[in-house]
Formats: sequence, structure tokens, C-alpha cells
Amino acid sequence: MRILGLDVGDKYIGVAVSDALGISAQGIGRIDREKWREELPKIIERYKIESIVVGLPKMMDGSIGIQGKKVIEFTDELKNTIPVNITLWDERLSTVSAERVLIQGDVSRKKRKHLRDKLSAVIILQNYLDSSRS
Repeated sequence: MRILGLDVGDKYIGVAVSDALGISAQGIGRIDREKWREELPKIIERYKIESIVVGLPKMMDGSIGIQGKKVIEFTDELKNTIPVNITLWDERLSTVSAERVLIQGDVSRKKRKHLRDKLSAVIILQNYLDSSRS
């Protein structure tokens, strides 16, 4: 069963996919937020996705802020468009973690900008997969 992980931002959506056993997450890229209706169905078909995990950015106190509300609205649209199970997953600090990994890997600032969304999606999905196995 393959699972798709999404890190939804204002401009881009980071995309990751699990292996067939649901053990590990691999980043497959990022897509323009405006083109998700065209791109996500292709990805879902290509990888035979059975469910989607969408990172929900929460405030440190657990409340839902402005960006969290945007992601919930996006997820509601996604549920009305894509006929698979969709789960919201707490993604607090996933972008910070992705940025830290890229800096430690000595990735240039310019390249980090393009890799951050994909890596954030990997972190979200991997955390979800690890939690599901426990």
C-alpha cells in the first residue's frame, strides 16, 4: 500500500511517496500549488496511491493558525477531488527540520530553496509511517 505525503505551502506542494510496504518515504519533488488538480492525479495513478497524508502546520501550543486553516481548506478541496483516504498529520517543525538537514549537508542556499518542500514532505510522511508501525 503506497501512501503519498504532502507539505502544502502557499506557492508549492512538497511531495513524497512511501515504498510498497509502507516502511520508508522518498521525496519525488514539488509541484506548483496552482497546478495541483492536474499534477496530483498523475502522481496518484503513477504510484498507485491508496491514501494521502497532508502535513497540518500547528502552532507550538497545538492551536491552528492562519497557515493551518489554509491547509485544512486545501485538504477539504482535495477530499472533494481525489477519491482516496486523506489524513491530516501534525507537522510542527518539519520545515525547520528539513532546513537543518540541508544546512548540515552543506547544500547551498539556492538549492535548499528547491529541496526544502520535498524534504519536508518526506519528514511528514516518514513520521506518519513510523507512528503507524508503533
